[in-house]
Amino acid sequence: MRQNNKIISTINLVTIKILLPCFIILFCTSYPASAKTVRIYNDTSSVQANYAAGMLRKILLKEGYSIQNTQADYNISILITPGRLSKEAYKILPEGNEIIITGGDRRGIIYGTLELADELRNGIRLKNIKAKSESTNLHFRAIKFDLPWDTYRHSIALDLHQKTCSDLKFWRAFLDKMAENRFNVLTLWNLHPYTYMIKPKDFPEASPWNDEQMQKWKRLFKGIFRMAKERGIDTYLVPFNIFVSPQFAKAHNVEMFNLQHDYFVKGDTSEIIKKYTRECVTQVLNEYPNLTGMGLTLGEGMGGMTPQQREDWIQQTIIKGMSLANRKSKLIHRIPFSGNTGSLGATTIKMEQITRNEIEKEADMSFIEDPVWASLKFNWSHPHSTTTLIKVHGGKLYGTYFKPVPTKYKMIWTVRDEDFYCLRWGVASFVRKHIKRNTHSYVGGYIIGSETYIPAKNYFTKPGFKVDWKYAFQRQWLYYKLWGRLLYNSDTPDSVFKQGFIRRYGKKAGILFKASSLAGKTLLRIGASFDCTWDFTLYSEGFMALDTTKHRVEYISVNRQISQPPFDTSYVSIKNYVNAILSGKTFKKYQTTPIEVAEELERDCAEALALIKNVDTTNNNSLMFEVADIGTWANLGLFFAQKIRGAVDLQIYHVHGGEGNKQNAVKHLEKALHYWDVIVAITTPLYKDMPLVDYSQQDGKSWKVNNKLRFHWRLLRPDVAKDVEIAKNAKVNSGN
Repeated sequence: MRQNNKIISTINLVTIKILLPCFIILFCTSYPASAKTVRIYNDTSSVQANYAAGMLRKILLKEGYSIQNTQADYNISILITPGRLSKEAYKILPEGNEIIITGGDRRGIIYGTLELADELRNGIRLKNIKAKSESTNLHFRAIKFDLPWDTYRHSIALDLHQKTCSDLKFWRAFLDKMAENRFNVLTLWNLHPYTYMIKPKDFPEASPWNDEQMQKWKRLFKGIFRMAKERGIDTYLVPFNIFVSPQFAKAHNVEMFNLQHDYFVKGDTSEIIKKYTRECVTQVLNEYPNLTGMGLTLGEGMGGMTPQQREDWIQQTIIKGMSLANRKSKLIHRIPFSGNTGSLGATTIKMEQITRNEIEKEADMSFIEDPVWASLKFNWSHPHSTTTLIKVHGGKLYGTYFKPVPTKYKMIWTVRDEDFYCLRWGVASFVRKHIKRNTHSYVGGYIIGSETYIPAKNYFTKPGFKVDWKYAFQRQWLYYKLWGRLLYNSDTPDSVFKQGFIRRYGKKAGILFKASSLAGKTLLRIGASFDCTWDFTLYSEGFMALDTTKHRVEYISVNRQISQPPFDTSYVSIKNYVNAILSGKTFKKYQTTPIEVAEELERDCAEALALIKNVDTTNNNSLMFEVADIGTWANLGLFFAQKIRGAVDLQIYHVHGGEGNKQNAVKHLEKALHYWDVIVAITTPLYKDMPLVDYSQQDGKSWKVNNKLRFHWRLLRPDVAKDVEIAKNAKVNSGN
């Protein structure tokens, strides 16, 4: 396509596998006489083994093999061998014309079978399959998925996913990809999910649905949980607290102040709400036997309550509801973030002591399966910045949760993604380092995902492009593959991810793995350079941040960049850098200066552009988008490098004067504007103007008013140009 070449030209112009008779699977498919035949043996009483065999069958057929239930050229056995392998581990043992896949449990056989399928998709024939084994020490590898009904935040960017998320076809695709990438937990988050799943027996007035509508909701959730179980994926329901349905509120005259479901509100601790919540939890667990467990959150809808009062409320409602269910279940206890009565208070040692005490009590309860998972946000809402733990939600981490090392629960890091939604991203070295560096003895795994983005409907791509994805998560295949596979085995080689590009686009596309890794560091360096906390305080993909004085998410101006401290404490701020060099001070070896950041950006982004320069995307729109996103990240990095240089020169001028410093600042900021124009040229033909949850509270206005606001790099161009004018009109600070 001419358009493909035009977009790539824009980027280049600017910069550059014991057989047992009871283990049988049943399919017989006609194929050409020359096709090799395969017979698959598995325990047909196991839904997980049936799933694994079914997925393998699909790939074998696609690769030209014929499936037989009689004598065949190859025999593949799928067997669980408990005691011989650890949990979730697998082995693939080829012996002549037989391939035996063994697993330490039901997940293990799924992963071993999918690994064999992966080898086949990579072009390896059955006769050439090599022995292989893998295991994991992180047994909680989760995705955080916010349901688009009764969402935590209110925005059209979340509401638009309702139709997609109501379709079990979407969930089948999503869960298949989770299993393929070795994720084993799906957490479903919602302010008040109960009335979407049950009609409370003692409180039918709480439900807004008639019987037909209620059955539709039940089919959806039962389908999700059933398919997850087939794939070896645990499911947790994570409601926020304290919330009730508007119908319940009106019927009982409680929580009338929050019919619209804002999240930071005072806690209504009425006894009727406790009884209602407790019975909802019990009924949900009884009616959905495939639901693995519950999650707790303490903070939202609990304003005015102390940390101990919040924990007490949880014990009287959710924990008590779990105890009354007709079965055991599992528990995620999300670490609270407020050590006082405020909804967004700061962390304290006392809060940590209270929380650990409550978690250890829960771990001793007979109706809760061990371990209890204690969830903690790694670097608040913006962990794609540094692998060093700088802060958690609420501020400082005092260490009570892991000193002494817990024996009754496991910590899990929550790695949020509030910094990129549109652009594809994947830096294997960062993900691998993050996992290796932070997998302590008390850590049981990770949760990845977003509060402000749902990976369901593709609302980014402009119409008219024939591409190989339907859903949003399919666009971000590398992101999910990196986090999933590396959480399962942090020694997974880069070749696995490189092969992902080759399988999609051919051998020449293998270079895109390296190019993506280089350009993707732009995201990390922006995040490390800009101190931030909750979701809206930074949106790196758009080079935007929250101005708390104006309640406005906006482009980061050069003046804001100068004054903002870095997130990564090894980074030196522009202001401190200028003060240091003007006073003749030097920097410690562990410190990274702004100029060093600029040099790293220029080196990596130039190399990324050089790698994609000659990639031919003709007649391959999907490849074009991959290349374009790499180009966008690279040019954003070059923009950032020039802006850093301009900001340094501008601050020198502010402090020290010198017309040459001012003119250098102008030149660098004009170059930065040039790279922004390249970003606009790349992204405008490809991407719609996008709704952004970050805009939902813009200027302190209602989300309904702000639903009309849209994001695109093009729309920020005037603000980028203002940086140049700021430099041109700069004055030396008085007193210097």
